[in-house]
Amino acid sequence: MSESRAHAVIDLAALQQNFRTTQQRSEGREIIAVIKADAYGHGAVRVAQTLAGVGCRRLAVVTVDEAAELREAGVAGEILVLGGLSASREARMVAEYDLCPVVHHFRELPLVLEAAREAPAPLGVEIEVDTGMQRMGVAQSEALSLSEAVEADPLLNLSGIFTHFSHADDVSPEISLRQTELFRSLIHELRAAGIAPGSVHAANSSALHVGPPLLDALPEATAVRPGLMLYGATVAPHEDPQQRFRPVMSVRTRVVAVREVRPGEGVGYGGSWRASRATRVATLPIGYADGVLRTLSNRGQIWLAGARRPMVGRVSMDYLTVEIGDSPVEVGDSATYFGLSSEGDGGIPVEEQSSAADTIAYELLVSVGNRLPREPLGDE
Repeated sequence: MSESRAHAVIDLAALQQNFRTTQQRSEGREIIAVIKADAYGHGAVRVAQTLAGVGCRRLAVVTVDEAAELREAGVAGEILVLGGLSASREARMVAEYDLCPVVHHFRELPLVLEAAREAPAPLGVEIEVDTGMQRMGVAQSEALSLSEAVEADPLLNLSGIFTHFSHADDVSPEISLRQTELFRSLIHELRAAGIAPGSVHAANSSALHVGPPLLDALPEATAVRPGLMLYGATVAPHEDPQQRFRPVMSVRTRVVAVREVRPGEGVGYGGSWRASRATRVATLPIGYADGVLRTLSNRGQIWLAGARRPMVGRVSMDYLTVEIGDSPVEVGDSATYFGLSSEGDGGIPVEEQSSAADTIAYELLVSVGNRLPREPLGDE
């Protein structure tokens, strides 16, 4: 086991298998792998390199700085910057690192053109269209004119257009289908105006799990944008139980102390948990600085000594405690916060731990702190 207090094991073979399964789900469409937020906490550079090894040629991040980190590590292929540009510094970096920025509004065009003037060839850009998310993207009513402005400028190349579903994780695809209809109508407008939309995409992980009802509704789509499914976490209640994805991250630690607690004694800050009987607790060197959400205090569980053990007392910055009773637990024993145990005898799914914390798997994954080393488990 690692000598560190705690660590995150990244199963690269599982990542590769999840990519292949995603390819099957995408029905021939190109995959734009979303590796924003350090690949959802998994380590963006290693994830990008691993995905390249199984044929992934397009990546998506949110910020220019995220993209620059990949380029400086030697990652090739197209990198789509979903967040677009907000400063001249970023415009210069787009040209330097050969990135594809997203345009959400006319007011972003000056920065995009600033980048294009530094680029050796017409700069490829993509346009995001808001069909109901009400977050980012050009309004449906302005999408055609923005596309025309990009198409008309010799320094720019419209390389793609996309939208984002707001309800793809709903059991019913009704709202997503309405968004698809709006998006399709724009695609038809563009083509009627003589504008080739380039890469067309809408489906995220949840939409891919919906499958044919959404994929077939947008036959113009040439690509998909999976994120969480690549990392093996459940994204929606409508997943096919016969085609599971393998968890990529497992967060493990070790027991650093075991002590006896008498009836009525409290554990941790404020003594928020008190023993109802004589028992034993184990201390683990992992806390909210490492991604163990404080809302798991007295609610979460840890896999230890072949069974689930309840977290007792408050989760603190660097430590948490679990009740072990008379189980044969000793200092140095391996414990798992979420994912698979090192012994292969079980574990706790990230979805279950996030539910106990009253949140979603996304937040738990990206909360895993930087002081936890990411230890790769070899690829295939």
